[in-house]
Amino acid sequence: MIGWICYWVINMSIVASFMGLIVLLIRKIRFIPHRVSVFLWIIPFLRMVVPVGINSPYSLMSLVSKLTTKTVIVYQPSDDLAFSVSNTIRAAESYSPITYKADFLETVFNVTGFIWIVGALALIIALTILYISTKRAVADADKIESNIFLSGKVDSPAVYGIFRPMIVIPESYKEKELEYIIRHEKTHIKRLDNLWRIIGFVTASIHWFNPLSWVFLKTFLTDLELACDEMAVAGYEKEERKEYARTLLECSQSKSMLVSAFGGAKVRTRIENVLSYKKMTAFSAIGFTLLILVIFFTLITNAG
Repeated sequence: MIGWICYWVINMSIVASFMGLIVLLIRKIRFIPHRVSVFLWIIPFLRMVVPVGINSPYSLMSLVSKLTTKTVIVYQPSDDLAFSVSNTIRAAESYSPITYKADFLETVFNVTGFIWIVGALALIIALTILYISTKRAVADADKIESNIFLSGKVDSPAVYGIFRPMIVIPESYKEKELEYIIRHEKTHIKRLDNLWRIIGFVTASIHWFNPLSWVFLKTFLTDLELACDEMAVAGYEKEERKEYARTLLECSQSKSMLVSAFGGAKVRTRIENVLSYKKMTAFSAIGFTLLILVIFFTLITNAG
């Protein structure tokens, strides 16, 4: 059984890698704001965790299906609708249940599956321990107001927790201007960014054997910060954005991976992004929405 699961996880990882590389290219297009392009990371995420997709003749997978990918239909309720899985390995003779083209392949995937599940569980357990220890580190923080706390155990302002998030400010920041920092962290809370961080880390842990999954995770976390900055400065005038950028420059980078920190990601990139911020018009918002929907449809569907 574990060999079958491993077989499909590897297939999913290969397809997700292809989609993730396309997302990396799309996010380089300068006119697409990061608060829009960050949603494209849903595509490789779904490819990594959902094995079944809908067939479509307009799928990008249709262009490469004859060369590298076989589509295996798992359910077809009508002639116009079919659910399938993409199979890039093509090591199986049949798929329900899986029978391999050669007997030794069953042993290979069983052994590989054991190694994979041990590695994934070890990483997820390590992440759980790190999350708990990170939360405990600020458990004795002094409350200022509402969900804002001061602590001498942190080096950068950040949001801790998911369901009852708390904004923790270093004690050394007592005399600093906190308006922009608090606005940024409240934006993280509103966007549920800590939840998306955890989901990203768990997904990468499941696909730990794929180096690209960690590249995608790192870029996704950067995009979360850039998108948060863009939403935080929405409504600010040029001079206020400059002050926000100046505050960014003065903040040190957080050492914790599991918190949304004001000083996270590459500061220079974030400053440039803040200073070049442009408000979206209704027309551009509709245009970006349609663009994202088209990209989603072509990348999330299977070869039809």
